[in-house]
Amino acid sequence: MNRLAGQIYNMIQTVITQKAKGNVVIANSIRTKMYLKGIAVDKFTAISPDDPATMQKVREIAREFGVIV
Repeated sequence: MNRLAGQIYNMIQTVITQKAKGNVVIANSIRTKMYLKGIAVDKFTAISPDDPATMQKVREIAREFGVIV
């Protein structure tokens, strides 16, 4: 099993949770923005294998949102 499995999913959830702070409308807006930036949020699960390039892209998006992952 890939030791990195699920890290992208966790990073995405962290960005959404920290930025939305419980507001469903903002959470959906963050998901949409991530899709527009090339991250298919619903594609990733806790058992999805992770790609280092995608992880870097999520980190960059998180930085743009002012979130540390």
